[in-house]
Amino acid sequence: MGTVARVTEITAVSPTGFEDAIKVGVERASQTLRHITSAWVKEQRVDISDGAIVSYQVNLMVTFVLDDTVAEDLKI
Repeated sequence: MGTVARVTEITAVSPTGFEDAIKVGVERASQTLRHITSAWVKEQRVDISDGAIVSYQVNLMVTFVLDDTVAEDLKI
């Protein structure tokens, strides 16, 4: 049987920078998703208040491999 993967999009925010927002997103996704194999940044943006950056946001595309029980449940 071959490998089946799924990609899901998540958004993460950090007050300190894009790198931290990525870390926050991957750590949080890892609490829910198993078998994460990769993630890529789809979009980046900042929120600005009074001329200063107040938060950094990333939209991540997270890839994870489905285990056999999930694939069977989804009829994949």
